[in-house]
Amino acid sequence: MRPPADFDAPRLARSLLRRSRQGALATLMQGSGDPYCSLVSVASHADASPILLISRLALHTRNILDDNRVSLMLDERAAGDPLEGARIMLAGRAEEAGGEQAKVLRRRYLNAHPSAEAFVDFKDFSFFRIAPSGLHLVAGFGRIIDLTPVQFLTEIGDAGGLLEAEHGAIAHMNEDHRETMNLYATKLLGAEAADWSCTGCDPEGMDLRAGAMVLRLDFPERVTSASGLREMLARLAGEARSKA
Repeated sequence: MRPPADFDAPRLARSLLRRSRQGALATLMQGSGDPYCSLVSVASHADASPILLISRLALHTRNILDDNRVSLMLDERAAGDPLEGARIMLAGRAEEAGGEQAKVLRRRYLNAHPSAEAFVDFKDFSFFRIAPSGLHLVAGFGRIIDLTPVQFLTEIGDAGGLLEAEHGAIAHMNEDHRETMNLYATKLLGAEAADWSCTGCDPEGMDLRAGAMVLRLDFPERVTSASGLREMLARLAGEARSKA
């Protein structure tokens, strides 16, 4: 059965990649090639691909260093029957980051998982990004589909200005505009009032967090520059205030 015409599978897949903070990581056992599955914390790169912070003491990391083919299961943690919620299985290769890339992954990961500050500098820990080869989405009866990376990843090749400004924009919003963050969450996304903060920006939207709660604020159109981001955030703030 083909998914209904109004089913936006790429958008749902990206939303799960952006909002998920834990997942089941499957690797291949050294020597035997047997499947091995473990629970990991995840964050998302600007293009929506998953970021891992894992220790070389862990079996899954040793497996990856031997054969970096992996799969990652993420789900929306729906209340009630978990099989009624959407979930994805992403396949790809876990690539260890170094140099400037590691700094970028570190910043995005710690924004999503601030508690990781306690061990991020331990010598056995490294950042890995999963470079996807494909994704299988299950979102209910008649809503099952396979997607290619070009369908679900966010294009960032034209967004250098935005990505360069992201760190400063997040700090500015969290330090000076916490009330606005709360308006985004409550008036535009229908969430409860809380201490909402920004954890990331990309061409397609902004990620918000309050404790264990995570939200995704999609932009009505792509943003690729620092000035474009300022204009978009001001525009959305105006919309949120008009609803208040």
